Amino acid sequence: MHSENLFTNSSQRENNAPLADKLRPKNLKDFFGQQSILNENSLLRSAILNDKISNFIFFGPPGVGKTTLIEIISFNTRSKLIKLNAVLSSLKELRNEIANAKERLINSKRKTILFIDEVHRFTSVQQDALLPSIENGTITFIGATTENPFFAVNKALVSRSRIFTLLPLAENDLKKIIQKVITHYSKQKDSKKVHLTHDAISHLIKFSGGDSRTLINALEMAIETTTENDAKEININLSIAEDAIQKKNIVYDKNGQNHYDIISAFIKSIRGSDPDATLFWLANMLECGEDPNFIFRRLLISATEDIGIADPNAIVVVQSCCDAFDRVGFPEGFYFLTQASLYLAISPKSNSTKSIFKAIETIKNSNAFEVPRHLKNNSNSYVNPHNYPGNWVAQEYLPKSLRGLKIWEPNNNGWEKIKYEEMLRRKEN
Repeated sequence: MHSENLFTNSSQRENNAPLADKLRPKNLKDFFGQQSILNENSLLRSAILNDKISNFIFFGPPGVGKTTLIEIISFNTRSKLIKLNAVLSSLKELRNEIANAKERLINSKRKTILFIDEVHRFTSVQQDALLPSIENGTITFIGATTENPFFAVNKALVSRSRIFTLLPLAENDLKKIIQKVITHYSKQKDSKKVHLTHDAISHLIKFSGGDSRTLINALEMAIETTTENDAKEININLSIAEDAIQKKNIVYDKNGQNHYDIISAFIKSIRGSDPDATLFWLANMLECGEDPNFIFRRLLISATEDIGIADPNAIVVVQSCCDAFDRVGFPEGFYFLTQASLYLAISPKSNSTKSIFKAIETIKNSNAFEVPRHLKNNSNSYVNPHNYPGNWVAQEYLPKSLRGLKIWEPNNNGWEKIKYEEMLRRKEN
């Protein structure tokens, strides 16, 4: 009776699990996306399939497959997989699991993989506690984080781990997931025939933001709450998709003008130093429900593409406003969007950052070149500018074959103009 209850409870938990968990892939064949790190010849794929897992950190936004990869690893390894959540696990629990791993290795020669979800939330003490057991091979460490590990994770832990970056899922991968959901419902005991309009599919993909969990959860809600028609079919249209994902399809005017035209007008108004037009197009986007994160992304690009080093502080202002918006939200968040937009509109302009593309083109078109002898590591002929007045001394820094090459094309505006003129005066003296 006792074991029957356990089985029943386990079955109930599985039935009550969100659809995203039910559809979680159990092998790499069913895993969608991340081909940059999981292609046929990749190190990670080979490590998983051959049970050669080493210390890894999976870094990426929510819903891109970090936890799913852990599940796939658990199906392909002889090691004992222990899962801890950094938010819920104490230092005592961590040390207990490390002690258990040591005992397991001694008694049964079985290795332990310790997976820490949200590892960036571990304290420094907890992260430090992992290091000795990683160093001596007691555990194999795998961490998952939505924060850049180079900033959010202990440097010693990062140096002992191979970092894999997971990206938001592409449109084709999200379409496959939608089809997987439809197939899942068609194979249930109480099967359902689900149809989505083209607009509904496009809307769900657009506003899922490359997050498979968001997409599946929205589609599950749409299917479960939509009544079948007389033909026993569930038809998901744009209106239902909007309601399910709680994002409205943006239409900016009576003619249904595409939002890319509006954002283009917005950025071009900033580039043209017209604050009135900038505010007009910003208000247009806000009134129609444009995603503030989309606007801030374009502002960050403009801060370097259109203002650049004419005002190096521009990108700092935009990023600060973006961070403030994340903390405050609407409606006060209007102020932050406005401040960032106006700052860029009235700033001096420079597009000299595009000089990097000329540099790249130069590299592509150049024959092999050698680093000048005085610039090589541990060179005795290097002249240190810090030893001269003004921290500058005449010295050649380009390869011999490229001497005299001009790549940077400075603009005659703002801070950039001041610094460029200073540079010219130094060279003249």
